[in-house]
Amino acid sequence: MEYKVLGKSGLRVSEICLGTMTFGNEASVEEAVKIMDYAYEIGINFIDTAHNYNKGVTEEIIGKWIGNRRKEIILATKVFFPSVQGVNREGLSKKNILISFEESLGRLNTDYVDILYLHHWDENTEIEYALEAVNTLILQGKVLYIGISNFSAWQIMKTIEVSKKHNWSVPICIQPMYSLLKRQVEVEILPLAQTEKLGVVPYNVLGAGMLTGKYLRGESGRLNENVMYQKRYGNPIYLEITQKFVKYAREKGISPAVLAPAWVKSHPGVTSILLGARNLMQFKELVKCMEVRLTKEEWEEISALSYQPPSPTDREPLEIYRLRGW
Repeated sequence: MEYKVLGKSGLRVSEICLGTMTFGNEASVEEAVKIMDYAYEIGINFIDTAHNYNKGVTEEIIGKWIGNRRKEIILATKVFFPSVQGVNREGLSKKNILISFEESLGRLNTDYVDILYLHHWDENTEIEYALEAVNTLILQGKVLYIGISNFSAWQIMKTIEVSKKHNWSVPICIQPMYSLLKRQVEVEILPLAQTEKLGVVPYNVLGAGMLTGKYLRGESGRLNENVMYQKRYGNPIYLEITQKFVKYAREKGISPAVLAPAWVKSHPGVTSILLGARNLMQFKELVKCMEVRLTKEEWEEISALSYQPPSPTDREPLEIYRLRGW
């Protein structure tokens, strides 16, 4: 297992972060424990969950398992989406953050988490209030670092600048969606992260399972079961990319379920990739991506199977100006 420094935090995290959204739903408690045992055994020290996953059941499963492993684990949870019904039980208000986080601590059976992610931008709440709430938790020793997930580039920069303005802890990492199917992050978010030295921990690296090729084989999964994922991956171009990618992987003699996360992991701006599974057998297959080290040429060859993300500006790079003599 390789370990990388997460942003400017000094934390060394495994190149694979165990995603737990399936725990207590698609993955039974027994399978979840098997997955966590195996992940810990092979050196994964980074576990990601959220307050709302399976209405808190996911955190409870982790809390019962973690025990004396706690000091060795970089544990991250998130706040924004509700796990219970209530007028003020969602979003990034100070009230919801503080109440939801205390519930998370109880379920996780710990007195602190290493990273608390703001799970989504809240258009109804000034970011100052959210950051003040997290800073309060940091001063109390209940949170060590702040992370942000699903923010656009301008939202990330606003969060950083507001944090600096108030001398609050600055976010150390971001969690964007990223796969061969979803490459929007390459336009501004990944360059921003590299410039600001933010850790990057992408999720959905398999494109909801599309890139494994299982839907081409008629198998079931989130795209059959979840309307949100059907809408997220309903663009016909995603099927075309998947067909080309699966064919390419087979010609190279490698499982597409292994090559897809390896491609994401090979981007120089990526720190650790989120991988989750429904059972141990599936997880063991996915983590084989650790053994795959793509060259820049191989990464670009695979990238060519997909669309090219647009440039963030209509102006040419400086190199073009120089070549034509300004």
